[in-house]
Parts: sequence; C-alpha cells; structure tokens
Amino acid sequence: MQVHLWGRQYLFLVILLLVVVNIFIFQKVLSPRVLTVSVLNIGQGDAILVRGPTGITMLVDGGPDRAVLRELGAVLPVGQRRIDAVVETHPDRDHVGGLPDVFANYEVKHFLEPGIPNDTNAAAALTSAAYAEPDLVQIVARRGMRLNLGGSAYADILFPDRDVSKVETNDGSIVMRLVYGKTSFMLTGDLAAPIEEWLLVLDKDDGELQSDVLKAGHHGSKYSTSAAWLATLNPAIVAISVGARNSYGHPTPETLSRVKDEGAIVYRTDKEGRLVFTSDGVNVYKK
Repeated sequence: MQVHLWGRQYLFLVILLLVVVNIFIFQKVLSPRVLTVSVLNIGQGDAILVRGPTGITMLVDGGPDRAVLRELGAVLPVGQRRIDAVVETHPDRDHVGGLPDVFANYEVKHFLEPGIPNDTNAAAALTSAAYAEPDLVQIVARRGMRLNLGGSAYADILFPDRDVSKVETNDGSIVMRLVYGKTSFMLTGDLAAPIEEWLLVLDKDDGELQSDVLKAGHHGSKYSTSAAWLATLNPAIVAISVGARNSYGHPTPETLSRVKDEGAIVYRTDKEGRLVFTSDGVNVYKK
C-alpha cells in the first residue's frame, strides 16, 4: 500500500514538472519580444541599461559609484552575470565612477568609449578595470557604427564623428539612437547645444533624428536640450537622470520650459526613481 501511494505521488510530481516546463516554454515562445531601456536611479549621474528583444544587454555609463550594482541587480534577470557591451559616453566621474565595479562583478564582452584621455582617478580606475579583462573587445566609437541589439533592434552611433581627444569632455560625448521597429530612443550623454546643432546640420538631408524618447543631455542643464534639438527630435517623452537636491540646479527651469513648449512628458529619476521604458516595436510604454 505504501509503495502504491509513493508511486502515485511520484507520478503527480512528474506531471507537475512537465506542466511547469511546458508553461515556461509556451510563455517564452508566445510572449512578445520587447526592447527595454532602464534609466537607473543612481543619483547625480547617468547609467542606462538597454536590454534587446532577444536578451542582449548594453550598459550606457555607470553613474558615480557602486549604486549601479544595486540597480543592475534589480533590472537584470536573477543570476545573470554578463553584460554584452558597456559604453562610456565620456570620462566624467558621474558617468564612469561605477564602471570599475561593473567590470569586477560582471563578465563584459565589449567596451566602447569616445577616445577622450583623462587623468582623473575615476578614469584611471576604469582604464585599469578594462585592461584587466583579457578577452574584452575595446572599441573607439565613431559615427556610422551600428550595434546589433538582437531581434532587429539596433543602436546607431551619431557622434563623435571625429577625433575628440582634445575637446572638453562633455563635447565629446557618445550619442546613440536606439531603434526597434517604428520606435526610437535618443541617448545623449552630457551633449551640449553646439554639438546638438552640429548633428542637426549632419542630419538635415537624412531626417533620422526623430525619437520617441529623449534622454536629456547633461541632466537637464540649460546648456543642453535646445529648442531646435527638441523640435527636430519631437519626442513624446523626455527622461532626465538627475540627483535629488543636486548642487547644480539640474534640471534647470529653462530646460523644463523648452520641453514643456515642445509638448513632451517629463520623467525624472529624482522624482520617480528608476525609469523603465519598453517598446514592442510599435509603441513605447512606461512601466
């Protein structure tokens, strides 16, 4: 009698396991593939995790400190210790201070940077961390490069279009436009208005700057996110990565006024914490 009961219990467990496995497979096959862009809540700085429709991951900047590790743990799948690409938009501490910890805790396959030498402690720590990775592919980003994010999603490098080794760090920021289907995101680092104007000149015949979501340049500084830039991109959403009560006064009233005049919705990390946007290739949604 005991053997019989055990046999029935064993059969029940096998059936239950098969049901769970089939549900998992069913969900993986039928669940919509989405592009996810998470503007991480790391204080005054930038750190943005992009997860492509097939799971390819790209971290754009790492914020000022180890806070990026907490945020990555919250948005990456449980147990994932790999990031396919890390992008340093420029070597200022509020963008790269946390990247050495990322290299120490995650397996990174590719590292893109603009080619701006910098002698700060934060930049030196990042250089040491990157060179400690024996299989890391290091790339100097230039206009015309396209990064494959899987499932037909991609990121186009729009700037730098030249050697930026001797320019002010913000002016050399990597600018990239993410595209998935009919949707797009513009990531701008600490891009200043003169470079925005230059990109408008470069794009005057292409018409490919329009973006559903704009990550405001330089945390909402009045010297970025110009009216002309906003008018051309025509974003529905402007995301601002900024620390609460920061000493710079970011985002400035001037920038917020320009965004309001454009009719875009503003989301800020200092007000809402982590900002997560998803695209199914047709529409963009905020979680």
